[in-house]
Amino acid sequence: MPDRSYPATIAAAVDHELVIRKSRFLAHLAPVASPEQADEVIAAVKKQHWDARHNCSAQVTGVLGDRARSSDDGEPSGTAGTPMLEVLRRRELTDVVAVVTRYFGGIKLGAGGLVRAYSSAVAEALDAASLVDRRMLAQITLAVPHSDAGRFDNLLRDWAARHDAVLGETRYVQQAVFEVWSPQDAVEALGAEVASASGGAVAASATGTTHVVDVPR
Repeated sequence: MPDRSYPATIAAAVDHELVIRKSRFLAHLAPVASPEQADEVIAAVKKQHWDARHNCSAQVTGVLGDRARSSDDGEPSGTAGTPMLEVLRRRELTDVVAVVTRYFGGIKLGAGGLVRAYSSAVAEALDAASLVDRRMLAQITLAVPHSDAGRFDNLLRDWAARHDAVLGETRYVQQAVFEVWSPQDAVEALGAEVASASGGAVAASATGTTHVVDVPR
């Protein structure tokens, strides 16, 4: 389904600190590929901040964001993990884990204050994150002589940037074989541009393979 909408993710880990009434909330967000990897991130944060009172977490995984878990880690039920998870859901993200470490400052915040603090810590961290869109793209390959590889590499990079496409792996065998992941409705345009640039000597071939691919914003 080329026109299906998929949740985005984050490009790289991001950290953010929020101080509310002397309590420190340290947010750590990271891209992950599975619930197991998310659990590893949570375990690493807990090991790093072993002296903190709480290390609350939320995670969403799966191409469609269909797997989700959260933990209040000792905070009153529903005041930490669930609000953090709701922020990830509202931002329409997946394959991401959020851990918020709290160092208690001696002043109680109340249930409402905790909800606002944990959700704000995640939201503000996301504001600083670089996002990556995900789209169903079609695989295109083309083979060119090694002497033309540099020229076509530049052409394809420029074309991909203009068409929300992604340049994939290049294999150097008898010829240089380029891989492009293209929106389905741009496949013909790529074929025409490649034919024009090569005087018809090079053809861009659709392999029939489609895949959900990360497309940096």
